[in-house]
Amino acid sequence: MTIRLSSVTKLYGSHAALNDVSLSVETGDFFVVLGPSGCGKSTLLRAIAGLEPLDGGDIHLGDAHVAGRHLHVAPEARNVGVVFQSYALWPHMSVKQNVAFPLATARRARSYVEARTNACLETVELTAYAGRKPSDLSGGQRQRVALARCLAQGAQTVLMDEPLANLDPHLRTAMEEELAEFHAKSGATTLFITHDQREAMALASKVALMWDGKILQADTPQQLYDRPVNAKVAGFIGRSTLLSCDIAKVRGEKVLIMLAGEAFEVPCVGGMGEGPARVMVRPEHVRISGEGRSLMTVLERVTYRGGYFEAHARITGNGQSVLCNLPHNAAPGDVLPIALDGGWVLPG
Repeated sequence: MTIRLSSVTKLYGSHAALNDVSLSVETGDFFVVLGPSGCGKSTLLRAIAGLEPLDGGDIHLGDAHVAGRHLHVAPEARNVGVVFQSYALWPHMSVKQNVAFPLATARRARSYVEARTNACLETVELTAYAGRKPSDLSGGQRQRVALARCLAQGAQTVLMDEPLANLDPHLRTAMEEELAEFHAKSGATTLFITHDQREAMALASKVALMWDGKILQADTPQQLYDRPVNAKVAGFIGRSTLLSCDIAKVRGEKVLIMLAGEAFEVPCVGGMGEGPARVMVRPEHVRISGEGRSLMTVLERVTYRGGYFEAHARITGNGQSVLCNLPHNAAPGDVLPIALDGGWVLPG
């Protein structure tokens, strides 16, 4: 089921938690909303679920208009499943009873409830734990119970509010794989909230980066990483350096930039002109150079990252620092010639 938000606004006093947000999530997408704490991610999810009325704009779930001016469809009538960070399981009920709960309260036939519950437990591989209480399960298993409950109620849209935030790091990686498998098996449209960019990149078919109640960019993970629309996106996604440069020549969707007296070809959006600009440089764009055009740098800091060394190198020609990866150890003060084999000139 598609999710459409048009100019959605939610106010808390004078503060706009959602500020004119427009967003499209296609049927079957695993769509991740990413951003720092307090940016409005959870408010967005709650608005879609029907837990927060709007102060402006419209929300459509499939063909149904569920929120807008003088319109607020109740959460139970929106056919969405919500997985909260806290799991929200009934502690006095067994795993099987928790999964069956939405079906039982909907007064479905007992035979249907039994068959559907068993099928959903099998999907999340918890059949052997059906009789246990949530307190007898690990964090990852409790999360799978919450997912099975969503699956049982037949929700066409599943909303997840930082569901992995309470898990240990080693368990989070395993749960990412389980979430991806759950999404593939259920066929539901999934909207996933997180502040963890690594988690977003691992799971999403599309990512929206949110900041101060607004969507800065919504795109595939690769586009978000390779072609950010502004400095905030470039700084939040991955490791990068922003360098001041001058565009000397425009060649369609590539430009020739001048950096400390040396020229390098870098991709950009079409229609850019000559003059001052900023180029985003990822560590993988920096090559240790032994010949040809190169920038002389002095290493300022070197950190071992497991399998490689990360270095902050100061360009001697203009004093700017660039982040690069080294295959071997080096010491601060070492001189290193580098060249750029890529990058991205920021629009505007």
